[in-house]
Amino acid sequence: MNSFKIYEAEVIDRALKINDTLIISDIHLGYESTLNKQGLMLPQIQFDKIIDSLENIQKKAKASSIILNGDIKHNFGRIDKQEWREVLSFIDYLQDIFIDIDIIKGNHDNFTQYILNKRNLHLKNHMIIDNYYITHGHELPQKIPENIKTIIIGHEHPCISICSGRRVEKIKTYLKGTWQNYNLIVIPSFTQISYGSDILHEKTISPFIEDINNFEVIAVEEGDIYPFGYVKDIISINHELNNY
Repeated sequence: MNSFKIYEAEVIDRALKINDTLIISDIHLGYESTLNKQGLMLPQIQFDKIIDSLENIQKKAKASSIILNGDIKHNFGRIDKQEWREVLSFIDYLQDIFIDIDIIKGNHDNFTQYILNKRNLHLKNHMIIDNYYITHGHELPQKIPENIKTIIIGHEHPCISICSGRRVEKIKTYLKGTWQNYNLIVIPSFTQISYGSDILHEKTISPFIEDINNFEVIAVEEGDIYPFGYVKDIISINHELNNY
């Protein structure tokens, strides 16, 4: 399945498209540097993969604007050399492709504004497109305009584990559900290093997700889209298979 919409927002791999705007979340530039300091020696190859992925998405989307929905860089604290270099290079790349660039503050973006000052860009707490309210998702908004019907968040990094014999693979997913009286869409992370948190086995972290069982799972893999149904049904099937 290559065409799919969640609450009228178009899914294009790990990006959502609303009107003429792309939305991606949780890029985590500089992740390799942090892992290297922890003793996991990874080459710094994520940046090129992110560019390749976004180019493939943009070939289909042909969007004029883009929203980066939080966690542009990885470190919570100081800005390391890799983050300075890659965030600036990424912004320069985006400015060559898109007319408008908006960046929403995530919980990893405490010092990101210092980098964005070099390109005259400013972090925002949220963005609104028509009746969509876009925010990172690590904290609840104090007030939401009356016309809003759908909230879009990142932060959660949702994925599911697929078992084939003894082999287990993770697939990034969207989540479709509700929060209070609003529709809710959770976007998968755009980072290439980590698949994320397995929603079938790990606790959720966003305050927007009150009961994961009532969310629908839409997996994405190399541009293909796979609706898996509700979390509670997937868990029930897995339980039956394990007891078979």
